[in-house]
Amino acid sequence: MLPHFQSVHFIGICGTAMASVAVALQERGVRVTGSDQNVYPPMSTLLQERGIEVREGYRERNLAGSPDLVVIGNAISRGNPEAEAVLERKLRYCALPELLKEAFIRGKRSIVVAGTHGKTTTTSMLAWVFEHNGLSPSYLIGGVPNNFSQGARFTDSEWVIMEGDEYDTAFFDKRSKFIHYLPEIAVINNLEFDHADIFDDLTQIQTSFRRMVNLIPRNGVLMANGDDSNVAELLNIDHCPVQRFGLEAGNEVRGEALCFSEKGSAFQVDSADYNLPMTGELNVRNALAVVAVARHCGLSDVQIQSAFENFKGIKRRMEVRGEVNGITVIDDFAHHPTAIAETLRAARARFPERRVWAIFEPRSNTTRRAVFQDDLVGALSEADSVVVAAVARLDQLPVDDRLNPDALMESIKSSGTEAAYLPDADSIAAYVVAAAKPGDVICVLSNGGFGGVHEKLLAGLKA
Repeated sequence: MLPHFQSVHFIGICGTAMASVAVALQERGVRVTGSDQNVYPPMSTLLQERGIEVREGYRERNLAGSPDLVVIGNAISRGNPEAEAVLERKLRYCALPELLKEAFIRGKRSIVVAGTHGKTTTTSMLAWVFEHNGLSPSYLIGGVPNNFSQGARFTDSEWVIMEGDEYDTAFFDKRSKFIHYLPEIAVINNLEFDHADIFDDLTQIQTSFRRMVNLIPRNGVLMANGDDSNVAELLNIDHCPVQRFGLEAGNEVRGEALCFSEKGSAFQVDSADYNLPMTGELNVRNALAVVAVARHCGLSDVQIQSAFENFKGIKRRMEVRGEVNGITVIDDFAHHPTAIAETLRAARARFPERRVWAIFEPRSNTTRRAVFQDDLVGALSEADSVVVAAVARLDQLPVDDRLNPDALMESIKSSGTEAAYLPDADSIAAYVVAAAKPGDVICVLSNGGFGGVHEKLLAGLKA
């Protein structure tokens, strides 16, 4: 498929996976262009550094050169000027997962890491374990891993490690992305309801994961979180082996003797000692999935731990953006209530006896909805002080379907936690700068750019 294409245009190029694959194609000598409506770091920075032209805004003239292939991102819908032009002019097009399947995965040994939480961290950690031990894997990671220069790389190795997203593929293909990834080894980290814009309930999500499981060949294996009751319903299969990992008895790969500190996490598996420079139970579970896969692929505990010691994490996953006057500003991608709670607990473990702030932007298609009204209260109440930004695009949702910010604030305050609902990044930065004290840890939680609030906080604190 790919060798015939000299030029490829990406519609929605600033998505984390889109940008990473665009860079990988450019490294193969393909002329790459792209367009996007929302251009912000870290992906815009990555593309700029690689000299890839990004045209801001969607316009038919962006296709004037008639590229050999147009890759249409899953955030693009009918009515987009470029997508409409592609259809009218009958240009060759595909979704990103289709491109990956045919150009980079077919014929390889594919490891697909899926689950509601921890996909990016687990995929990054696994890719680094393979890389550190000389296996030079191809990989696709939905973020920017600090051990690598980019989020996607495609090599001659037999191994390809894919972050498997359950979100739909494109407006013309409503299957989950991971259906395209030809899994020999599939990992299911956990399973919860999410993506309320495309799934009606948990059962629909389980059905999508079941379809991925059905693609595992008989010589493959399913690695599954044995502690998750929602995952358990998917494990009654006999077409391939199943291996469970987790913290409870009965798991083949079981983590024990957990210990958390400011330096990271320590645990044991079958009396083998592991240390990870990341804090929190969720990260230990991520590491257990990596141990299970790496052992299955022939790596020893010593080889795995050696890689763990040098693992540098991922941008926007508990990333310290700066410290001013003893006040630490952390950036995290968390937007699901469970991920928010885990991030705040990890912050407490990493920075014990310090006041923890949660600065949250409800902008995902699920957290803007009422479905997580109560769950967000419990998650955000893990912090000592909470600031919530104005709910993104609230007027686009039916009234009964909207997150109720006033009720959210009232419930958080009734739990004994300070809370404020503010309209934008400027007002949030001003509020926090005025109230923050030395020793505070400010966790900024958003899956978007959040109006540059991180830089505004640091600048305000310095001033």
